[in-house]
Amino acid sequence: MTTQSRSPVPLLDLQAQYQPLRAELLAAIERVCDSQRFILGPEVEALEAELARAIGAPHAITISSGTDALLAAMMALGIGPGDEVVTTTYSFFATAGCVSRLGATPVLVDILPDTYNIDPEAVRSALTPRTRAVVAVHLYGLCADMDALLAVTVPAGVPIIEDAAQAIGARYKERQAGTMGALGCFSFFPSKNLGAFGDGGLVTCTDATLAHEVTLLRNHGAEPKYFHKRIGGNFRLDALQAAVLRVKLPHLPEWTNGRRANAARYTALFADMEDAGLVALPTEPAGYHHIYNQYVVRIPDRDRIRRELAGRGIGTEVYYPVPFHLQECFADLGYAKGAFPHAETAAASSLALPIYPELTEAQQAAVVEEIAEALGR
Repeated sequence: MTTQSRSPVPLLDLQAQYQPLRAELLAAIERVCDSQRFILGPEVEALEAELARAIGAPHAITISSGTDALLAAMMALGIGPGDEVVTTTYSFFATAGCVSRLGATPVLVDILPDTYNIDPEAVRSALTPRTRAVVAVHLYGLCADMDALLAVTVPAGVPIIEDAAQAIGARYKERQAGTMGALGCFSFFPSKNLGAFGDGGLVTCTDATLAHEVTLLRNHGAEPKYFHKRIGGNFRLDALQAAVLRVKLPHLPEWTNGRRANAARYTALFADMEDAGLVALPTEPAGYHHIYNQYVVRIPDRDRIRRELAGRGIGTEVYYPVPFHLQECFADLGYAKGAFPHAETAAASSLALPIYPELTEAQQAAVVEEIAEALGR
């Protein structure tokens, strides 16, 4: 292989998003500093109202991170020791880690090979009398098959928590991610489609009682101040992060359209390699609206290809190299290698490519050309 000959293409370029908004973002931060109101307050309240409208959820409660959003949602449902929570084995660690943190047991199932999302029939087989919730992850920005999942869980009386950390703005049959289950959980980690200047998260729900529980739990279960009805945590979103997100939120539809346009361009550029069976591309089933938090392909000899691309300045990432059932910390769950073959195949072959909305056509062409050369095309 030749050495790097083009300008580098990073996996994500946050400067490209920041620079056009710099003055507005700094003014928002200055506004909070001048107010000296850093914990909850008007910035957070305004952001919650704006997010509720954007997502179409009656209740939107900001939280300190996407992980804490999952934790608060599970706590609001009363999940604890002796309970089981069914979820995918293929996701970011927090999906299963929060279950274990509450003393409950993650019951893991495989994914569908074409969407990377949880298999509804596997969920059906995993339900037991101890199942207290199902966590459906909308991985990479594509919603899980919610109709099939609800057909399994509603008759069983089991609520669904939507892990929409990567899926703000994604739709399933015109319903937005975070509005179809009992609770929706979002992340505003800086790399997300809507990213803060640090950690941040959100819980959405339609039920006012659950919304009240989450609101209590994010502030140590106190109502009023210093009178604690429940043991919660400090899950509050900083006002500074709220101000940043309020600047960015109106741009989210434009950024989503940019990601979708880039995904369509990749699909065209990869057509020959896909036809030759060298690359498997993301799918978008009919009725779904993918927002491409990641653009993930499957590629043979993935680790070698990734090393070659890194040497040529092409940024990539593997989401995720080890499914939960093979993680050391979950060894006591008793799963063995081979238990979930679709997830294991995805972990061994998937590769995320640059997809951020500011990515240029020339940069995309360079990514595809370097992959073609690495594959010997």
